[in-house]
Amino acid sequence: MSKIYSIKEIYLTIQGEGRQAGRAAVFCRFTGCNLWTGLEKDRDSAICNFCDTDFRGMDGPNGGQYSAPDLAQAVANLWPNTRNGKPYVVCTGGEPLLQLDVSLVDAFHERGFEVAIETNGTLAAPSNVDWICMSPKPTGQWQLRTGHELKLVFPQEGMDPEQFQDFEFDHFLLQPMDGPHLEENTKKTIAYCMAHPQWMVSLQTHKYAGIP
Repeated sequence: MSKIYSIKEIYLTIQGEGRQAGRAAVFCRFTGCNLWTGLEKDRDSAICNFCDTDFRGMDGPNGGQYSAPDLAQAVANLWPNTRNGKPYVVCTGGEPLLQLDVSLVDAFHERGFEVAIETNGTLAAPSNVDWICMSPKPTGQWQLRTGHELKLVFPQEGMDPEQFQDFEFDHFLLQPMDGPHLEENTKKTIAYCMAHPQWMVSLQTHKYAGIP
């Protein structure tokens, strides 16, 4: 029996942050996370208690349960009908690696997609993923130590960027923590990157531009 994937939502947008910012992408948001239930009553005790994403249920646009071929086709249906621009899907969550596997990545590849993931790094990634963005949270249990970009929300208590300096990523990015202290956190992020040039500032441009 083929595996079934539970999806919160699928939609075409512009990637708003990280090294792929500005690129058209189909976002495929998987349900569930291993660092927070998604319930407000559990937020204070969660490992990641600043999450602003709704990853519970399957009630978003194009949400539902899919086989690998059907999910790949649902994503392909949203990509513009053009010969220009490499089709690009971002597998996100919640935590996509609770569900994403080699078979699903293969199904995306069969439809011409470059496959990216946004993950907290606590689970191993399929070997055939094209772009790995790790956004670590304070667990210390990171299975991923190599990838394309490490994007650290800053500042986080107990999460000194220096602890990641030996990880093997192509790009290291600091992203100011959103919320009531965003302006102050942005200044801290800029100052840190100026003093530690290994790191680059990553802004959530979709929030400034009003991109969904």
